[in-house]
Amino acid sequence: MSEDSAKERILRAAEALFAESGFDATPTSRVAERAGVPKGLVHYYFKRKADLLTALVDRLPDGRIEPASVVIPGDIAGSLRRLVGELDRRFSGSPVLSHLLWREADTHHAVRDALHERFQQLVRQVRAVIVAAAGGTVASADVDSASGLVARAVSHRHATARHAADDRPAEFDGELAFIAAALTPRPQRS
Repeated sequence: MSEDSAKERILRAAEALFAESGFDATPTSRVAERAGVPKGLVHYYFKRKADLLTALVDRLPDGRIEPASVVIPGDIAGSLRRLVGELDRRFSGSPVLSHLLWREADTHHAVRDALHERFQQLVRQVRAVIVAAAGGTVASADVDSASGLVARAVSHRHATARHAADDRPAEFDGELAFIAAALTPRPQRS
């Protein structure tokens, strides 16, 4: 048994058990049993049980997307659709992990802090896409508000995707179009 495969089995077992029973209700002995490893090996890789949660946060897909890969100059709605589509693609493989971490964030500050930082990263990323797509024609305060709204909507979708038959509801497209229209400068009437 290689060390990497044992550590991976431990993480997969912890993810499944924490999702089934919750972090507090799952002893490390059950994680070891599910992973097929001695309990001491769990503690070798993860000194404290909470370190398992931290490692699971690190397993969330990387949400950093280079703005240039999704931006359509002059098309805020299209750019946001492409950004959200890429985020959906990356996060679609981890609905159980996402559910587990959002639930455990209520009682574990390390998870809450890590998820908060990921959310702030998402806000910055949405902001960069809007600014690049708009070409500097939108007021900074409006961009900040729109970035927060889109990031909250995306976070909500990814946190609750496990409850929906369709994790990419069509109505989100309308919300993105609404935000883009609100950000698009209107010609001045004389």
